[in-house]
Amino acid sequence: MVVLSALVCVQLRPDSLAADDASGAKKAAPPAKKKAAATGAARKTSKAAPAPVRSSRPQTAPTKERYKQIQEALAAKGYLMAAQATGQWTDASIDALKRFQADQNIDATGRINSLSLIALGLGPNHDNRNPPPRVP
Repeated sequence: MVVLSALVCVQLRPDSLAADDASGAKKAAPPAKKKAAATGAARKTSKAAPAPVRSSRPQTAPTKERYKQIQEALAAKGYLMAAQATGQWTDASIDALKRFQADQNIDATGRINSLSLIALGLGPNHDNRNPPPRVP
């Protein structure tokens, strides 16, 4: 809801403060002036939420190697048999991920997401190809 309000400004002149004018009658105050409601100071508007920032790269499906990493992590935690860590994302992989997600209080969809990867220890810092610099 947008609320518009108008500001009322009154300008007092020294001669308007006199109790009597030359004729002996009281002067009427000058009419009040209104600022235009269309000015930015008088108008209250709501700003729309900024659009989410999108990466310039489209999201791609995990590689066979990445599927295998996820399956091996699930196997290491007892959710998948080690022999099933083949790199092929199967129904057994989906079921294992669903059980893992449920145990971690993550929405158990069976779909790979960032929260699940982080909980498996495969989040953004799992790869040491570019380790952070060491401080002496």
